[in-house]
Amino acid sequence: MSKSKYGLNTICTHVGEIKDEQFKGAVSPIYMSTSYEFDDVAVKRYPRYFNTPNQEYLSKKIAALEHADAGMIFGSGMAAISTVFLAFLKQGDHIVVQNTLYGGTSNFIREEFPKYGIEFTFTDGYEVADFEAAIRPNTKVIHIETPSNPLLTITDIKGVADLAKSKNLISTIDNTFASPINQTPIDFGIDVVMHSATKYLGGHSDILAGAVACNNAHMDTIFNVAKNLGGSLSDMTVWMLERSMKTLNLRVKAQNKNAKKLAKFLSNHEDVKQVFYPGLKSHPQYDLAKAQMKGFGGMLSFELVDALDAMAFQKELKLIKSSMSLAGVESTMLSPHKTSHALLTQEERDTIGVSDNLIRFSVGIESKKDLIADIEQAISKVKTSQLQNQN
Repeated sequence: MSKSKYGLNTICTHVGEIKDEQFKGAVSPIYMSTSYEFDDVAVKRYPRYFNTPNQEYLSKKIAALEHADAGMIFGSGMAAISTVFLAFLKQGDHIVVQNTLYGGTSNFIREEFPKYGIEFTFTDGYEVADFEAAIRPNTKVIHIETPSNPLLTITDIKGVADLAKSKNLISTIDNTFASPINQTPIDFGIDVVMHSATKYLGGHSDILAGAVACNNAHMDTIFNVAKNLGGSLSDMTVWMLERSMKTLNLRVKAQNKNAKKLAKFLSNHEDVKQVFYPGLKSHPQYDLAKAQMKGFGGMLSFELVDALDAMAFQKELKLIKSSMSLAGVESTMLSPHKTSHALLTQEERDTIGVSDNLIRFSVGIESKKDLIADIEQAISKVKTSQLQNQN
């Protein structure tokens, strides 16, 4: 049976596993060697070349999930993103970048590209017309992120991919928030897909990794830069990531279900000013999200009313963790202006709509009623404390 016809759970469980031919174990063996034979072998294996046995086979799983020819794994999401950018951009080139995206990516572009003589433009919005308006004669790449971090804006994947192809440009996407369970951008024409595998692919808040998926020609270009930058990861982490991805479909679907319920709850709450979640019909790009996503994801953001302090609220949470990262099986919240977007200036955050009262909510797999109860008690405590201070 062709692996392309396997169901998602089967791909997650079996594609990219290494058969234990010696002892017939049920899971992939781990190869910790950093040194392999070089003579009379089909593949000269070397950890920095991303081709140790565990690296090679896990990349097959990532490629299968993203409907790509090839995959590659990195030491972090930023290692993946920075390597891809530097693979397709050189001095004098220009990149068009979506204005609402992960703060670390924005900071990398602003801080590092000037050193390389690479020009960049952040779009005014996230409509296809905004990307087209930013294209210059020396533009080589268009980069998008959808759903975006942290405002969950939705960008027309096919529209941007078609625009890039019409201008002979490379299109790239950060697919971290969606995961390949909810969205496969290559099906819409995107050239290169990137992930912080630390997030949904890992899913247990114990792995730092990145991933890239694309066709073979683009992967050759990326590899030629990747081997020089050295952003590979240890085979122990690779093995743990392959283990974690076996439950990817089950985890993400459970998180999708929970997030939609929590988004509806928050949108009807008197102490919540606004909710950002593409699965709500009130979301301005709901129809677009429905057209290009198979599920709306486990991420949402919301703003408390001005009278309630976002940090005070998070400090009162008992079950939901106030934590830096996202996409684990446990629910977490954070304030983007203090974490993911702290490297941006106040003016830059104001421009893209990241307010000080914005809270990013990574919904886990806990019971819905327990999550709601935790939010309710935290809000109640903040209101009581504020009332006491006023008296």
